[in-house]
Amino acid sequence: MAERNVLGSELTECGMDPVTGYYRTGRCSADESDLGNHSVCAVMTAEFLQHQQKVGNDLVTPRPEWRFPGLRPGDRWCVVAVRWLQAYDDGCAAPVVLASTHERALEAVPLELLQQHAVDVPDDAGSLG
Repeated sequence: MAERNVLGSELTECGMDPVTGYYRTGRCSADESDLGNHSVCAVMTAEFLQHQQKVGNDLVTPRPEWRFPGLRPGDRWCVVAVRWLQAYDDGCAAPVVLASTHERALEAVPLELLQQHAVDVPDDAGSLG
């Protein structure tokens, strides 16, 4: 069965340079094994990266043992849904690629918040509200 995004259609690739995803497949696959729920496909901004570092989630420093290259503004990365929500609450949410954001993100983040920060437009733009 195909994985679904927050819009209810098939999950698309988030990023291959660097290769993202809990399983490093380029997709924000977020099955039950992913306890952190790395389901939000976010486009990194300097503000988001600084915020994450400030709250103890260093996304900048390379960690080769986790196949993590360290991120720069413009990179697409599958982030933990509650971490994205924390940044939203603090006024520095990263842009979101809805087509590449796994439906499990909705366990932590209301669709309306993700839509407010969407950088992709689905075929049915009316679904954005």
